[in-house]
Amino acid sequence: MEIERSGFGTARDGSKVTAYRIKNSKGAYITVTDYGATLVEVVVPDRDGNLVDVALGYDDVTGYESNGGHLGAVIGRNGNRIEGGSFNLNGTDYQLELNEGGHNNLHSGPAGYEYRMWNTSVNEASGCVSFSLHSPDGDQGFPGNLDITMTYMFTEDNCVKLHYEAVGDKDTVVNMTNHSYFNLNGEGSGSIMDHELKLYAEGYTPVDEYSIPYGTVESVEGTPFDFRSFKRIGQEAEAENEQLAHTGGYDHNFALDGSGFRTVAEAYSDKTGILMTVTTDQPGVQFYAGNFIRDVAGKGGKIYHNHDGFCLETQHFPNAVNVLAFESPRLDAGERYSTSTCYAFGLKQS
Repeated sequence: MEIERSGFGTARDGSKVTAYRIKNSKGAYITVTDYGATLVEVVVPDRDGNLVDVALGYDDVTGYESNGGHLGAVIGRNGNRIEGGSFNLNGTDYQLELNEGGHNNLHSGPAGYEYRMWNTSVNEASGCVSFSLHSPDGDQGFPGNLDITMTYMFTEDNCVKLHYEAVGDKDTVVNMTNHSYFNLNGEGSGSIMDHELKLYAEGYTPVDEYSIPYGTVESVEGTPFDFRSFKRIGQEAEAENEQLAHTGGYDHNFALDGSGFRTVAEAYSDKTGILMTVTTDQPGVQFYAGNFIRDVAGKGGKIYHNHDGFCLETQHFPNAVNVLAFESPRLDAGERYSTSTCYAFGLKQS
């Protein structure tokens, strides 16, 4: 496995940012950067053997500093939403910044981990780049010092492996995820609404008008949220449905079948023949169909529009810290947070 280093620009604070390209023997590769531990590129072959970059992103650090949307970002401490930005832990109330419509804390607020420089460790023999970050007590409003390591690995069979570890010195909340946007026709190629999607989920968590789950898991049967068999993303995306109206389209958590490390989702493009398979040990995945991508200037001057990428964010359920019925994102002092997700890219077998 080959790992190449290159400059990725200068951050506003003067930090020199580095990109790391992990390339396998077949020429496929991913690129990650120490600014935000961000996944910048995923370049894999289509059915004709042409290399296609299937991850939305920017050409250098300036794009990641200046634009929202969390493209390729590592999200922490807590991915997704916390109602009212508040929670109680061990009898103490904690208030986080309300950065979504004055109602919720989303992705831990504007001081997210994706806007920080991470320390880097490279292991060329195993094709790994690890990023580490110290998050101090009170950071983003969360209790406890937290030491985090985020490792990317790229394999000979075109699998992007993400592994998260963290240890804190106080009881706290940890629910990390990756917010990459994928387009299996290639980034900047247009809408993903003709992509086919399959989710291994009998249920999902319906939400209120502020995108906060009601606290229940409902069956997907008979709803636009039934992706138990391959279905075009756009097939029912504009159906008359209260849930779709609340979120402007698909932006919901699915309660994944089974437990342990297992396959939870597949996405397919008939145009390129590329099949993406997602495996994880997490209980949920947020499927977001890029409903609010607003004319974003991406790689090579391409302009990204609504529905030009989709996200499959593996996670604990949104607002789980406040819902006893959901698996808790609580991490006790000295306990090790450890979770893995893989995005594998191949060709669909007929």
